[in-house]
Amino acid sequence: MAFDSFSAFIAMEGHGPYVWACYAVFFVLMALMMIGSVRSRNAIIESCRRGYEFQAEKSTVAAAPATSASFARVNVSQD
Repeated sequence: MAFDSFSAFIAMEGHGPYVWACYAVFFVLMALMMIGSVRSRNAIIESCRRGYEFQAEKSTVAAAPATSASFARVNVSQD
């Protein structure tokens, strides 16, 4: 489809407002989806980091008493 001028391209024989509104809605929604995805990813990474820090903190507190465990070998007969 060829247009005589840039204003004819923008007007698109009366369909311009609909076409450009659709493009605008599409790009706004794509930007919002990208921003939401990045924020969600950052929140998940932060949550995992806090979880790992909590586990490390919990394991150092649990390891402080340092009780020793002994294991005895059990012989199992195959009769």
